[in-house]
Amino acid sequence: MRVAVIGGGPGGLYFAALAKQLSADWEITVWERNAREEAFGFGVVFSDETLEGIAQADPGVFAAMSAEFARWSDIDVHFRGQVRTSGGHGFAALDRNRLREILQQRCAELGVDVRYGTQAPPVEQLRADHDLVVAADGIRSATREAYATSFGPQLDERHSRYMWLATDKVFEAFTFIVTRRDFGVLAVHAYPYSAHRSTFIVEIAEQAWRRAGFADLAAGEPARGESDEASVRRCEELLAEHLGGHRLIPNASRWIRFETVHNASWRHENVVLLGDAAHSAHFSIGSGTKLAMEDALALAAGLHEHATVAEALAAYEAERRPVVESTQRAAQASLEWFESIGRYAGQQIDQFAFNLLTRSRRVTYQNLRERDAAFVAAVSQAQGPEAGSGAVPPMFQPLKLGQLALRNRVVVPPIATYTATDGHPGAFEQAQLAAHALGGAGLVFAGMTAVAPQGRATTGCPGLWTDEQEAAWRALVRAVREVSDTPLGIQLTHAGRRGATAPPGPDGIGLPLGERGWPTLAASPLAWGPGHPAPHEASEAELAAVTADFAQAAARAERAGFDALELQFGHGQLLSGFLSPLTNHRTDRYGGPLDNRLRLPLEVLAAVRAAWPAGKPIVVRISAADWAPGGTTEAEAVAICRALAAGGADTVDVSTGEVVADQRPPYGRSYQTPFADLIRNATGVPTIAVGAISTYDDVNSILLAGRADLVAVGRAHLYDPLWTLHAAAEQGYTGPGVHWPRPWQPGSRKPPGPRADRVPPRLELLRAPAAPVHRRWPHQA
Repeated sequence: MRVAVIGGGPGGLYFAALAKQLSADWEITVWERNAREEAFGFGVVFSDETLEGIAQADPGVFAAMSAEFARWSDIDVHFRGQVRTSGGHGFAALDRNRLREILQQRCAELGVDVRYGTQAPPVEQLRADHDLVVAADGIRSATREAYATSFGPQLDERHSRYMWLATDKVFEAFTFIVTRRDFGVLAVHAYPYSAHRSTFIVEIAEQAWRRAGFADLAAGEPARGESDEASVRRCEELLAEHLGGHRLIPNASRWIRFETVHNASWRHENVVLLGDAAHSAHFSIGSGTKLAMEDALALAAGLHEHATVAEALAAYEAERRPVVESTQRAAQASLEWFESIGRYAGQQIDQFAFNLLTRSRRVTYQNLRERDAAFVAAVSQAQGPEAGSGAVPPMFQPLKLGQLALRNRVVVPPIATYTATDGHPGAFEQAQLAAHALGGAGLVFAGMTAVAPQGRATTGCPGLWTDEQEAAWRALVRAVREVSDTPLGIQLTHAGRRGATAPPGPDGIGLPLGERGWPTLAASPLAWGPGHPAPHEASEAELAAVTADFAQAAARAERAGFDALELQFGHGQLLSGFLSPLTNHRTDRYGGPLDNRLRLPLEVLAAVRAAWPAGKPIVVRISAADWAPGGTTEAEAVAICRALAAGGADTVDVSTGEVVADQRPPYGRSYQTPFADLIRNATGVPTIAVGAISTYDDVNSILLAGRADLVAVGRAHLYDPLWTLHAAAEQGYTGPGVHWPRPWQPGSRKPPGPRADRVPPRLELLRAPAAPVHRRWPHQA
């Protein structure tokens, strides 16, 4: 094998060393444009998982790295003049240039031909002369651009500015400094990497960067290898109290924006991408060097395990892509959190610190408790007396919506059953509502109830437009009340252009009923998707009738005995169609600017509020994002929620999407929570977080971080109608925040599993001491 490696950074060198170690007869050449001794960058951080891989793959390299690691387990959060510390995390950092020296030495020992200060030949020439070309040429990869059609790169340049620096102040822990100035919020990510220095990354939002004068200081672009010295000195002044007289040390340091790199493919014939050339992840979640070295290990192993280069490259990408994409999802959440850090400036230090630590969704309430129980207890206690000493999980703390007292923060959202006949709820609807009411949640909603016959989504949807339907709901509520005192709500909706479809199949899509359907109306005569008939544009008289239908249905819901209402103003249904600029093309007073698009929803809300008792809460569900170009913006979502709160809504159920058929949502665990977070912290309006939330750990994390006031758990309650009760049992919680029905109380403890009665013998003569929760970097040594 003849192998060419473009780029002599840690990823390229580590791959060359591992490949040569596995196949000594391979001819491996590395081209590195910089001189061998040329220094770039500062410290890099490694996880224990990555280090285990290095230790197994090359003990010599690991030993050399380990001898110089800075190691610690604490994270310090500096905010509003105070510091909070969370322990038990575990970090190892090393000078990037020292790492490169270790890998250079290893390549020399193994006979790898590393050509320093030498530009690589054109990639076409390398491809012709070598069996494999490994492009480890960084985030600006020329190789990736040369074969852009094959690799399909997608580059997402973000908004905030950051500068990578070092300091001769040696921090004792991973340190986040968040300071609010007249120009905005300045954030620092700092950590030690030797006995003499720390990495020190300064990050600031674009507008704050300009207001602080950095744009003027950076007006003259430094030459390659030079630093923006004026900005460095300005950062020293702004952060003097945290530097304690120490200096900031630049190395080709300038203000840049982070760019997230994705590629549709990482390979083109005998060319493969590695490290930042293939992917990047925001520095707030980890190290690009770490990912590149993991890539190197997987690629070298794949080449050793497979007979052909093509098979090896396919196996490499298949193995690494899921790992990288998982990291990128966490990094994206972290990146977006820091971009919008100003919205949390009003939080108290304890909640802010917890919020920061759980920002990526990789660190959660439960594993923080496992790492540092005292830290989580202090955060919980700081939230109020009802949290006690932290023994009450956040999900089981009470809340009042209007005058309605909820025993906990879990909501079963409206879940359609499509089992109604002529709009009458039937036996299955009653069974589902009873099961969920018995299951321990604080509030349970009946699903997708139409306010008029033409407002149904399907023929199987229930309604509340006749006396007979009202009587059916009253009987259903009475039956559920006989077995449970859980508050019950009902969602009222008009499907608009999403009406007249068959019940959805496994893919969640309902097909148009065709001749068996009914005429639909909407803000504008736009079909919801291909194959759907176009609705007619609703007249003002029809809109007035819709408003009256909602008010009448609300009055019927009150007489039926419901405790709460949810109005469906999202998911592309009628009222949603008025709010979104993608679906409202009207030119009258109900279309155009946002104030006009809000007119009908606010008229409906006012009519419902007048028909519904003042002490009973009204929840409004919105789609805060359309996931399509030209759709509702974040600023518009915030303005919509402010208007709804002013109009009488007690809380907002913050969903997204389903407004247009060509949406592209980034589905994933709790992917919609950032919108509940945005609205809650921008407006002060209580919010319900929804969307792919299925674990009690995530529910607790969302609530304690202040991202929402309630959490809706839908599909997990279909999987397990007693989800909330089982969450209490799993956490050992038996307080008033959850109620086990008396007949089921013998099952309120988690059943024993296989061999649960086995008591293991003692097999250690001397017990190993427990790992310390708090460990600082003793740099003075």
